[in-house]
Amino acid sequence: MFNVLIDTCIWLELAQDPKQTPLLLVVENMVRDKTLSLIVPRLVHDEFQRNRERVAKASTRSLASHFQQVKEAVNKGTTDPRRKKALLAQLDDLNHKIPLIGGVAEGILERIDKLLQQAKIVGTSDAAKLRAADRALNRRAPCHRDNKNSIADALIIEAYFEVVKAGKTGERFAFVTHNKNDFSVLNGNQKLPHPDLAPGFSKIKSMYFINLTELLRRIDPYTVTELTWEQMWQQEPRSLSEMLAAHEVLWRQVWYNRHKNRERMVQQGKIKIVPRDVWEKGNRDSQNQIIDEIWKSALRAAKCTERELGKDNIGPWTDFEWGMINGKLSAVRWVLGDEWDMLDT
Repeated sequence: MFNVLIDTCIWLELAQDPKQTPLLLVVENMVRDKTLSLIVPRLVHDEFQRNRERVAKASTRSLASHFQQVKEAVNKGTTDPRRKKALLAQLDDLNHKIPLIGGVAEGILERIDKLLQQAKIVGTSDAAKLRAADRALNRRAPCHRDNKNSIADALIIEAYFEVVKAGKTGERFAFVTHNKNDFSVLNGNQKLPHPDLAPGFSKIKSMYFINLTELLRRIDPYTVTELTWEQMWQQEPRSLSEMLAAHEVLWRQVWYNRHKNRERMVQQGKIKIVPRDVWEKGNRDSQNQIIDEIWKSALRAAKCTERELGKDNIGPWTDFEWGMINGKLSAVRWVLGDEWDMLDT
């Protein structure tokens, strides 16, 4: 088993960059199979929690900002009205997807939080704090850069070194970070730790990585290849135009079914067709009467629906099929902004 400290920057990038998301599944599986155990310093846990909301909002805000810039460019730079209309329609589809795509980041952050909560949180001992302070005072990595307060990084690396020192014979450890400027060799192979940190690393017991994929491949190359390949396929959200087209068909099917039920009741004499003046002078009973003009319009609309949808798409349906159609209409309307069970036609 590898005992691994994954720096905060990597956890946050897993949520921000969709290309790295498959690696989270690999980590989850390795933790479950006990080939990887997470070392989570309290600082890493707290940094992740502080930045979680920012990352979730930024993922949506960034997409929305780019979308708005493109939309403004189309409005200003496209002179052909038909082409402009088509481009803006495509952008409306994209705009509809932005909240869905942004919501993916929140789901990833939730999975990361679950991993961190399940791991043993490592506190920072007084001795580790003194060593971190000594690094800061003597400008030793990761506190060697001008105009940058890296005491938090120093505390994290000292917490890691303490865990390694307390490890049993045969245990293996790894530290992985994307923060090459603070932890890696400055002018040379950045896959190597800074000389100030090098004594805490080795080729076998305590390894240094600047790439999460390389670390995971070192632990189990087969699992990385298999799971990342599976995650290459991602389901695209439906476009707004697709959803509106589906909504058009579904509400017309529901309306047609209700129309046919009313037609049967007219034929049975349960609903009477009356002139408008009679209906207005009476009780205006919409349950048992229908205005003749409205009924003629409904008959024309029914013929139009039969022609445009086709015989295979207008019923009759079983109770199960009828329930499915109503359920689909309710679901589509919910996504488009209506409340659940909104089935008015």
